[in-house]
Amino acid sequence: MSLIDELVQFCRKVYENKFVSAYDGNISVRNSANTFWITRLGVCKGEVTADDILEIDVNGKVLNGTGKVSTENKLHLYAYEKRPEVNAVIHCHPIYASAFAVFGEGLTKHILPEVILTLGKVPLCEYATPSTDELTKTLEPHINYSWAFLLRNHGAVTLGRDLKDAYYKLEKLEHTAKIIFLARLLGGEKELHIEKVQELLKISKETYSIDQDLRNIF
Repeated sequence: MSLIDELVQFCRKVYENKFVSAYDGNISVRNSANTFWITRLGVCKGEVTADDILEIDVNGKVLNGTGKVSTENKLHLYAYEKRPEVNAVIHCHPIYASAFAVFGEGLTKHILPEVILTLGKVPLCEYATPSTDELTKTLEPHINYSWAFLLRNHGAVTLGRDLKDAYYKLEKLEHTAKIIFLARLLGGEKELHIEKVQELLKISKETYSIDQDLRNIF
């Protein structure tokens, strides 16, 4: 499967799972030439075809494809510039995660063991007008270590080593936000004690050779 076909596939998945509505969101992937395939402006992700994918360079200039590039390409390009290990970026508006962003709270507590290991803490980025240079600057305090971000009064961004990784991080983010939301209806979530988190990290390193970036845990 080509990268373009894979990108189309994940566009359909984010729409089918209601992580976006109407024309919301944008998804991109880095290719071997260090240019980027990205969804064009104003297309429903559930209806995306290969013709809706544009190739842009590191400055956001369209190299191939028809249509206007999403003005939020700056957000994607910033992540690629700062994180060479990142090869895919997804920006969507998943309902529960976006609710936390609107409420003004990141998902940074130590609640679920698998989330600590696979997603880490999800910071809340301060509000900036979508499509502006200021929006990229809101990621700056967290860009070097975070894999998922909540954009205040806006939505969410996940980064991945490939499209599947970025998508599953988005799926995990929304699942976690929903669990915490429901836990609060029952009286509130209970945070893991720090020693239990340290024990979890030790097991992760010894058993699975996963050496965490502690900035994304504590």
